[in-house]
Amino acid sequence: MFYVLLQAGSADQPNPFISFLPFVFLILILYFLIIRPQQKRQKDHQRLLGDLKINDMVITSGGIIGKIANIKKEKDTVILKVDDNTKIEVRRIAIAGLWQESSVTNEPVK
Repeated sequence: MFYVLLQAGSADQPNPFISFLPFVFLILILYFLIIRPQQKRQKDHQRLLGDLKINDMVITSGGIIGKIANIKKEKDTVILKVDDNTKIEVRRIAIAGLWQESSVTNEPVK
């Protein structure tokens, strides 16, 4: 009986690296599906903000569409001309992207 107990205690232990392998695969999947695309979007947005110039049509994260009238680098803000008599000052980080008039018309589809 003592011999059976000794054999039960000396069973082969699984390799610890093999037990962590699923976690490594999970981290790699998360990196390529979530983290890397988000970093790319953030880098593209920073490039967009750096390339802004006067007379660009932009849209803010709040949905305001306007033309850049002035850029204040010291305050990190942009003056948008929204209407003929309306100008607003927004933070540069609030610019979501460039605005392009869509080519969609109100003509019915034939």
